[in-house]
Amino acid sequence: MPYRVGFDVGGTFTDFVLQAPTGELTTGKRLTTYPDPSEACLAGLDELVAGDGVSWSDVAQAVHGTTLGSNIVIERKARAVGLLTTRGFRDVLIIGRQKRYQVYDLQVEKPAPLIPRRLIGEVTERVLADGSIRTPLDEVDARRAIRELVGKGVTTLAICLLHAYLNPVHERRLATLVAEEAPGVAVTLSHEVSPTFREYERTSTTVINAYVMTALREYLRSLQVALKTRGYRGRLFVMQSSGGIATAEAMERYPVRMIESGPAAGALMAAAYGELAGHRDLIAFDMGGTTAKLALIDKGRPSTTTAFELHRVNNVPDSGLPMNIQAIDLVEIGAGGGSLARARLGVIAVGPESAGSTPGPVCYGRGGVEPTVTDADLVLGYLNPEFFAGGLMKLSVGAAARAIEDRVAHPLGLALEEAAWGIHQIVNTNMELATRVVSIERGRDPRDLTLVAFGGSGPVHGCRLAQALGIPRVILPAAAGVTAAIGLLAAEVKFDVARTYVRRLDAVDPATLTAMYEEMAQQALAVVRESAVSGEIAIARSADARYVGQGYELTVPVPSGRLDAAALERIRRGFDEVYVARYGYASLAEPVEAVTWKLSAVGGALRVALAKAPSELGGSPRKMVRKAYFPEARGYVDCPVYDRYRLAVGMSLTGPAIVEERESTTVLPPGAVATVDEYANLVVQIASS
Repeated sequence: MPYRVGFDVGGTFTDFVLQAPTGELTTGKRLTTYPDPSEACLAGLDELVAGDGVSWSDVAQAVHGTTLGSNIVIERKARAVGLLTTRGFRDVLIIGRQKRYQVYDLQVEKPAPLIPRRLIGEVTERVLADGSIRTPLDEVDARRAIRELVGKGVTTLAICLLHAYLNPVHERRLATLVAEEAPGVAVTLSHEVSPTFREYERTSTTVINAYVMTALREYLRSLQVALKTRGYRGRLFVMQSSGGIATAEAMERYPVRMIESGPAAGALMAAAYGELAGHRDLIAFDMGGTTAKLALIDKGRPSTTTAFELHRVNNVPDSGLPMNIQAIDLVEIGAGGGSLARARLGVIAVGPESAGSTPGPVCYGRGGVEPTVTDADLVLGYLNPEFFAGGLMKLSVGAAARAIEDRVAHPLGLALEEAAWGIHQIVNTNMELATRVVSIERGRDPRDLTLVAFGGSGPVHGCRLAQALGIPRVILPAAAGVTAAIGLLAAEVKFDVARTYVRRLDAVDPATLTAMYEEMAQQALAVVRESAVSGEIAIARSADARYVGQGYELTVPVPSGRLDAAALERIRRGFDEVYVARYGYASLAEPVEAVTWKLSAVGGALRVALAKAPSELGGSPRKMVRKAYFPEARGYVDCPVYDRYRLAVGMSLTGPAIVEERESTTVLPPGAVATVDEYANLVVQIASS
C-alpha cells in the first residue's frame, strides 16, 4: 500500500491525514484560510508530509474534500454566468415550483435565481416529450442570442433546452455554435449534467454546474500545479456528494457533483465505525466549526437521494435550490463551534451565522467580538485553553467570559454560567430538530438507532444530543475531529449516471432498457477507468418508481444482466417492499411506473488501518481535575480529565468526565458510561435525561 493523503476543507478548520504503507494514520489540523483555502491545504500538507519524514514523490494518491462549490452558490459569488433555453421558457428558474414551502406564510420568499433574467436568452427550437423534433433549431436566431449574451459580459453559459434529455441534438449544435461565436466561453449542457425529466430541477442543476464551473476549475487546476511543483506525481482525486471519489479532471466537467464533497466523507466513515462496533443502523452527526451535518445510515449504508437541495430555509423541504444529483441524504444546519450567540427578543439565539476561522470565536484572540458556541463551551469548562486542537492555539477564557457577559448575560439578566449553558443548550436544541428530520421524518425511531458523533465539536455535544432524543448509545471515534478526512481515504472510486424513461413496468420494452443501461455503463466506466482503478469495477443499477399518478418516487434495485419480464416483476416486488417500509402499506393492485433509471460504477477502495487502543495502561490516563458545569450537579464540579491516548481496551469511564485528544474533546454528562473498544472508540451508554 502506498503513502496517501486526504485533506478536507471546513468553514473553520482544514483537516489532514497521511496514511503510511502499513495503513497507519498521521493526522493534522489547521485554520482554514480565506479567500483562498488552498493556502491552508498546502501548508498543512507540507507540514504533515515533512513531519513524517516522507518525500512528496513517495505519495501516490491525494484525495480532497471541500465545500467551496456550495459556498460559491450560497454566497452568490459567481459572475458573468448566462443561460440559453427554449423560446417561451425564459422564466423557468424564476417561477420554479408552485408549491409554497410555508403554506401559511403570506410573505414567503423563494430563493432568488442564480442568473438574473437579463442574462437568460431564448432560442427558437422545440423537441417534444417523445423526443421528436417539432421545430428545428433556428441557427441564425441562436447565433444572435449567443452574441447578445456575450455582449453582456457572459463568460460561462448553461444550455438547457426543453426535453433535451430525450433528444440532445439541438443542445449539441448550440455548443458548436458557441465555440464558433465565442471560443472562450465555457459551456454546460443539460443532457450531460442532468439527463432527467422535470424542467425546473434539470435547469437548476445545469445552472449550478455552470455557476461553479469556472471557480472550481481554476481552484482544482492551481491545486494540482502546486502539488506537482512539490514533487507529487499522482492524480488529484475529489470526493463527490454521492460518497465516491473521482479525478479532478472529471470534477472540472461535472463540478455540481462535488457540491457537498466534505460532509459525504464523514457519513461514509461513520458507517465504517458503526460496522466495527456491530451497529449498522446509525445517525452520523458531524459538528464542526461552522455547520452540523446529519445523515441516516441504514443497514450499514448512508441513505442517498437524487433530489438534493442546497441552502434550505430553516431546513424546510422545497425551500432551497434543487439539484438532480446522486448525493448522500444530508441535513445541514448553521450550528457549529463558531456559531454566533446573541440576545434577541428576550431570548438566546444561536446561529446560523458563524465567526468561521476569521475572525473566529472571541477566545481565539483573532479579532472576534461576538460570543460563539466555542466560547460558551470554554467558559463551561469543557475545553482546555492550553490544549485546544492539540495545542495549536491558546484560548482566552477571560475574553470569552467578557463577550458572553456583555452580549448575552447582561442583556437578559442572567449569570455568566447560566448564559453559557443557555448557549450550549440552544445549539443542542437546533441540532435535535435536525436529527428528527433524518430519523423520524425518514420513518425511523431515534431510540432504535446509534449516534456516531465526530467533527471538532461533535464529541462535546454528542452525548447531550443523544440524551435529548432518547438515543441509547453513542460512538465517539478516535481522532473524531478529522473523521471526514479519514473518510476520504476510505472512499471508493465512483461515478453515477441517470436517464429518464417514463414507462409503466408492465409496458417497459426490456430490449430498449437493456440497451440504455449498456450506454450508461459505458459512460460511467469511462470516468472510473480514467482513475486508473485496479481490480474489478462493480456496476449497481436502480430505478426511481411510483404508483401511476403520484408525484414522488422511491428508489428500488434493478437486477444485473439482460432485462426480461421476470426482471421487471422483481422490480415491482422490490417497489412494494420499499413502499411498505416507508409508508406501512402497499397497494398490489395499483400499476407502478418507473421514471428514472440509474447506474453506479464503483471501483474498490484501499484499506485504512484505524488506530487501536493499547491493551495495557501506559501510566495513569488521568491528566487533571478541572471545574466543569453540569446542571444535574447544580453547577460547577471537580471533573476528571483523561488523556485519550492512554485509555486501554475495556476501560470504562463514568460521567461527569472529560476526555481530551489532539483533534477534539469528549464530554460525558453525569450517568453516561463510556467503554473503550479495540479500535480506541468510546462506546457510550446514555443515561436517560
